[in-house]
Amino acid sequence: MNTALLGALQEIERDKGIPFETVRSVLEESLLAAYENREDAVEGAEVTIDDETGHMVVTKDGEDVTPPDLTRMLANVMRQNFYQRLNEIHNEQLMEEYGGRMGAIVTGIVQQSHRRMTLVDLGRVEAMLPPGEQVPTERYENGQRIKVYLLEIREPGRGPSLTVSRRHEGLLQGLFELEVPEIHDGLVEVKAVAREAGLRSKVAVHSNETGVDPVGACVGPRGSRVRAVVSELRNEKIDIIQWDPDPARFIAKALSPARVREVYLDEEEQQAEVIVPDDQLSLAIGREGQNARLAVKLSDWKIDIKPESQATDYETEEEGWEPEEDSALHRCRAVLSNGRRCANTALAGSLFCGIPSHQAQAVEFEGLVEGSQGVADE
Repeated sequence: MNTALLGALQEIERDKGIPFETVRSVLEESLLAAYENREDAVEGAEVTIDDETGHMVVTKDGEDVTPPDLTRMLANVMRQNFYQRLNEIHNEQLMEEYGGRMGAIVTGIVQQSHRRMTLVDLGRVEAMLPPGEQVPTERYENGQRIKVYLLEIREPGRGPSLTVSRRHEGLLQGLFELEVPEIHDGLVEVKAVAREAGLRSKVAVHSNETGVDPVGACVGPRGSRVRAVVSELRNEKIDIIQWDPDPARFIAKALSPARVREVYLDEEEQQAEVIVPDDQLSLAIGREGQNARLAVKLSDWKIDIKPESQATDYETEEEGWEPEEDSALHRCRAVLSNGRRCANTALAGSLFCGIPSHQAQAVEFEGLVEGSQGVADE
């Protein structure tokens, strides 16, 4: 009985997750290929390994033609093409298992960190958590259990390489999908995510079912659901916002917790001017501009925030109002696509602000003025 061989095959089965029958079959094929290269090989022979005793035999039509040095052949085969073929099978299985799962959230165990390159054991494969996909405020310790985002799988010469992320916005979205049944069931939809990993994030959600509060569903009873996500992200602050199809309303909500007075849209330039009460300006902008940056990412609009004291209330202006020639501060004359006048301050020496499309209107306006002056002179 060759118990050592059986033990080796069973260990391969456990380590690589390849069925024992497949491992045995690969070894039989490798041994047969090695046997057929011998000068004394019998054509049409077969190699079999008993899966109970580990006994190896080479036969031809039932006749035993086993060479006396079969054990030495086994050692050579085990050192060479056998393990190479097993690795190929293992890599094929990994490609099949993980290739279609990019964007999924999986749980792994930190194995080691070396020069910030961290390996994460996902069970059957080790994935790389490179420095660019780590969160600067997090530290990864051996044996620590973490959730990661499956970012990329590629197949270089030595087998598939799986890359995972802790800073990708998809990790945040995936964690909410795991914690909120309404998202999993399609009743609530995550419309947009903006994240500065380790610091603060904003998530816009929408209800596809009348009567379902999307924000409340994500917060959970006594905040249990959002707390679970925050805990996994090491106390990253998360703002949950109700998505709105109206860009102006959505932008106002995206700037929460600040209160917004008005939002003026330039749809052609995908730019919004937001007017906030003076005491809300610092809150709207956020520390080092963080709240404003996240609102821009979440809404996909350029946002210019102004305090109420510096904004011109053009709703009260009389039609045809013009600034004085020597006025140092006047409003841009450009008309937005919604028919309303731009609320920006004009550039010095111009009747228009610095937005490129509004400067184009300035050129047209100056041409009309020059043309009208030429007619008057005639």
